[in-house]
Amino acid sequence: MKIALMDSGIGLLAAAAAVRRLRPDAELVVSSDPGSMPWGPRTPEDVTARALAVARAAAALRPDALIVACNTASVHALPALRAALEPALPVIGTVPAIKPAAAGGGPVAIWATPATTGSPYQRGLIAEFAGAVDVTEVPCPGLADAVEHGDEAGIGGAVAAAAALTPPGVRAVVLGCTHYELVADRIRAAVQQPGRPPLVLHGSAGAVAAQALRRIGAEANPTAEPSGTLTVLLAGRPGTLPEPALAYAEGRALQAAAPAR
Repeated sequence: MKIALMDSGIGLLAAAAAVRRLRPDAELVVSSDPGSMPWGPRTPEDVTARALAVARAAAALRPDALIVACNTASVHALPALRAALEPALPVIGTVPAIKPAAAGGGPVAIWATPATTGSPYQRGLIAEFAGAVDVTEVPCPGLADAVEHGDEAGIGGAVAAAAALTPPGVRAVVLGCTHYELVADRIRAAVQQPGRPPLVLHGSAGAVAAQALRRIGAEANPTAEPSGTLTVLLAGRPGTLPEPALAYAEGRALQAAAPAR
């Protein structure tokens, strides 16, 4: 099987690594346009145009499914992506894990880009799934961009600023941008309060990976022969994983398991 993933940049690494864990034999296509990163401040029309270009580059390699491993693209471009590619190519969007976080009880914080924080989209998810749970929306300016470039000082500053806006009693944090999953340990360390129960972080990578397999009628098989290949597309052209991707465990694991071709 062949699974494609798309994002503005390296935020797709977490979902790609999740697919690789579930199916080590799957061919992976990762398609991004890091030169246009970040997408969050762009207009919905611009995001949609860029997402369509990145998605079509991946679709040209005839994958069995496409994961939109980007919250911003899922918010603004998912209907256009599905209209352009389905039913021939199943398209799986990424939704912040507000529902499972709220199911565990509150209080809950949602870390997201400034454009997503307070948006009708996110507020709608909170209204639909959080019920009476206390939810705090936390904007994280600069965090996705710092993660994209492997900027250690930038990551540290952005995480500290967001942690300062996070109420000390939160039980769980929803990672509302796929880039944030790459620095989940740093977020946990910044938010965890001494003497409190272990903080629960809710990302989307595992859920979208499992959904992609379901959409193509495939079963998870973590013990399959690790024979899957990795194809990297940058702005539609063949390339290799960007150097900053190798700063993260997910990027190193992908490259080690299946060198880019």
